[in-house]
Amino acid sequence: MNVIPCVSSHFLIYFFLSAINRVQILGRVGQDPLMRQVDGRNPVTIFSVATNEMWRSGEGEATQGDVSQKTTWHRISVFKPGLRDIAYQYVKKGSRVLVEGKLDYGEYVDKNNVRRQATTIIADNIIFLSENIRERI
Repeated sequence: MNVIPCVSSHFLIYFFLSAINRVQILGRVGQDPLMRQVDGRNPVTIFSVATNEMWRSGEGEATQGDVSQKTTWHRISVFKPGLRDIAYQYVKKGSRVLVEGKLDYGEYVDKNNVRRQATTIIADNIIFLSENIRERI
């Protein structure tokens, strides 16, 4: 006996036309945040978060090679008004945070007039994991 699920056409349209741009970063803050305002637009709080990846350089599980580590730096931008102010006030260098948001790819012109590409995480949630920060909020 075949069972055909009853699904509305609105759901199917939404399902096939939607996309997901979601990212979570858990790491340590690289520097105290900056707040910038460009061309009269709303201010943005900017900081970076480092994530680390570690692995052993052996062929198999039984082989114990040297431990290697790679640190990746992620640029975080916070535009959301309430969150932007909290991030500026409470995010500190060295604190552990979980940042949730979406990836954004853009371009800018550096001080030498060279076009550069930049990847940014646009944060819509920040969870403070360091004890000293959670006590102050």
